[in-house]
Amino acid sequence: MAILSLHRKTKKVKREIPFHRPYITEEEISEVVDSIRSGWITMGPKTIKFEKEFGEYIGSKNAVSMNSCTAGLHLALKAIGLQEGDEVIVPAITFTATAEVVTYFNAKPVLADVDTDTFNIDIADAAKKVTKKTKAIIPVHFAGQPCDMDELIDLAKEYNLFVIEDAAHAIPAFYKNRKIGTMGDITCFSFYATKTLSTGEGGMVTTENDEWAEQMRILRLHGISKDAWKRYTDIGSWYYEVVEAGFKYNMTDIQAAMGLAQLKKVDWMWQMRKKIAGKYTEAFGSIYEVATPHVKTDRESAWHLYVLKLNLEMLKIGRDQFIEEMKSRGVITSVHFIPLYEHPYYRDTFKYNQHEYPSSESISRRIVSLPIYPGMTDEDIEYVIVSVEDIIKKYKR
Repeated sequence: MAILSLHRKTKKVKREIPFHRPYITEEEISEVVDSIRSGWITMGPKTIKFEKEFGEYIGSKNAVSMNSCTAGLHLALKAIGLQEGDEVIVPAITFTATAEVVTYFNAKPVLADVDTDTFNIDIADAAKKVTKKTKAIIPVHFAGQPCDMDELIDLAKEYNLFVIEDAAHAIPAFYKNRKIGTMGDITCFSFYATKTLSTGEGGMVTTENDEWAEQMRILRLHGISKDAWKRYTDIGSWYYEVVEAGFKYNMTDIQAAMGLAQLKKVDWMWQMRKKIAGKYTEAFGSIYEVATPHVKTDRESAWHLYVLKLNLEMLKIGRDQFIEEMKSRGVITSVHFIPLYEHPYYRDTFKYNQHEYPSSESISRRIVSLPIYPGMTDEDIEYVIVSVEDIIKKYKR
């Protein structure tokens, strides 16, 4: 009855609800302006400060900033010594970056199916995919919910594999009261525009391994020897040595300035996301035509995404039409993700067989991601709820 009442209040006026809007206030603007005025607009002292504070927040010994999570994943694989011909297990449902970094080495991304309820990597299926060529496994904490880390680490130990966590969705996320970023061999975070902590573009790698961390610090800036960014300061030296063929993967102080401001409010932003997720789940929990996200009791999601699963057998429309119906009401949604084996590059290059991933096949045609971001007002949240309810009511069988 509460939802029907809400329907009467909000249907009259069409609202425009974007899929995402970054939560940026004067704090971020002031930090960025300060960087510009200081003259440090590339990597400098604020980047180093951001690394230190992020590492302390996560509880990791080393935090190495990057210009993207993709760059972090690339250097993580380089740090563990991935070679041509090696294999790395990744979930079938993820963004392309998780798998594409494997191809940088002429290695093979091997797809594992995902869990029907959490959409995280299916450990049992991953175990079946291990061969003598398998070097690592990259679990993705889908939508912000941690994977089954105990089982993953046990699997890795059994077959002598490295665990590189793709935590692009997972700031902050907790597994058995431990923050994501402190369990695998290396963890890679994203600060892309839509993420729970944003610097526009950017990423961070955390690890307890000092040698790997130092290698990644060097590789991110052309392979130049230690503290290359200091060479134009009064405490640095003009002299440097290129010790390895590196990359241009460094963060800038302008990005780090945003990161410092965002880090101060990241827990508050998480609480806002949890509030929105709670309202969605309460509203949709009694609607049989949809399934709300399933979060296991021993972990907490970052709620980067709120992914609704449509019970298509109970509807007269498919997922794609549902998205268009939401759009017609002014609500922009998205899909996370099209399975990797459906994309032409992966399908044609690696000859994946879609029938090997029954859970991914079923899930991928049913999921839709709703708007969830800290700046949403109660009216925005209610409008999204009512829009979903209206469509379900209109098209249910």
